[in-house]
Amino acid sequence: MIEIQAKLVRADSAIYATGECVECLIEFTHKLFAEEQQKSTDRNANAASVENLAWASVQLHCYRKTSYSTPASDKTAELAELIGRTALDAVTQTPGEVIVATKPKILFCDLKLLPGETKMYFFNEFVPRDGPPTYRGHDIRYFYKITIATQRVKSKVQTLTVPIRVLPIPLIARPDELPVTVETNEELAPTNPFLEKREISELEISWHHLKNVTARRAPKFYRISNKRGFVGRFCLFKPAYKLGEDIVGSLDFGNCQVRCVQFSVKLQQQELPIRPQPEPMQAHVGDDASSLNSFDMASIASGIAVDNMHKSETSGSARNKDEPTPTGKLSTISTSHQVCYATLQTQVVVPIPLHVTPTFRTDLVDVKWRLHFEFVTSTLMDFGTPNPKSGELKAPAELPVETMVWNLPVTIYAANPLQIYAPNQTYNLLIK
Repeated sequence: MIEIQAKLVRADSAIYATGECVECLIEFTHKLFAEEQQKSTDRNANAASVENLAWASVQLHCYRKTSYSTPASDKTAELAELIGRTALDAVTQTPGEVIVATKPKILFCDLKLLPGETKMYFFNEFVPRDGPPTYRGHDIRYFYKITIATQRVKSKVQTLTVPIRVLPIPLIARPDELPVTVETNEELAPTNPFLEKREISELEISWHHLKNVTARRAPKFYRISNKRGFVGRFCLFKPAYKLGEDIVGSLDFGNCQVRCVQFSVKLQQQELPIRPQPEPMQAHVGDDASSLNSFDMASIASGIAVDNMHKSETSGSARNKDEPTPTGKLSTISTSHQVCYATLQTQVVVPIPLHVTPTFRTDLVDVKWRLHFEFVTSTLMDFGTPNPKSGELKAPAELPVETMVWNLPVTIYAANPLQIYAPNQTYNLLIK
């Protein structure tokens, strides 16, 4: 009996970023149980108990499982042809469509193991930069697995899979997006012409760029009002966050015309399917030209009007007034609730968990994040009637309220995988 054990070298976190190197240790052990050991000693034929494996290979696969209609593409045909040329048919092993497959690496050919003998092999592979992240959505799933395939002589091919989680790192498309501070303390030291200059990899540049984007402070103020008047002002200190951070904002209810009784803030994930866009139609002279200048109210629900202090945020794309706003599938991740009837200023803190998927986009789905506000307002501005004896305020018996909602989009990026504690386990496969 042969036992195959596979474990990732990074034991504290089985999470990797796109473009990062995955390292795995694979052991092949010839195990004998008590009965088999007794038989081998009785026969006195150790040569007959030698196990022989014909070959073993390792690949990194990205699978996609979706209910969307996926058109056949040349890349899918190339992957199917690549898999068909090997002895590993990954499509039949795991339910889903293979969209990313690395070249198979041969560990050995014609391996012979004596009873109790162990052979260890090292596998490393870079996660493709253009691959999607690990995502478990409503209608689509992306997941990565390291597939270890082996075959005993005169037996069928057997596989062992090791799942990993992949986080997306944004690519730097333009030269002006390069970070300014990418030099290290070694580069700031006096130069030595006899030392080789260390080259900065593309992944390091992307990490520096990501740190600069998420650390940039750019406060934006939003004026919240409804048809009855001014409710308050919301301040968001930065629009981009990383996994594990807290979305911090402040609400100012001073000089309000409509009092906010209570509010709740929800961090929601949007899964928007990407459909092929129809060809643009030419506008005729008799068409209504007012629709070309209409504001995009995708982030504002009925009963609320939010005026941004920045003109760049108020401008939107042209949309038909009768066309419903696409929301996709929504998932509420975190919720913050406060009662603020007599509050002038308060703070909003919404945590971002480490297990969620950051913002990303593929050819089939667009995953976005937003803050969903629900305000309960009232036109009753007085706190209540004072008691003439004790001087205490008496709460009103009835309070007329109205509810309004507002959606504010935010961008969430990946965190450093080493900062996310996710211990991996050892995966075993017994070949009898």
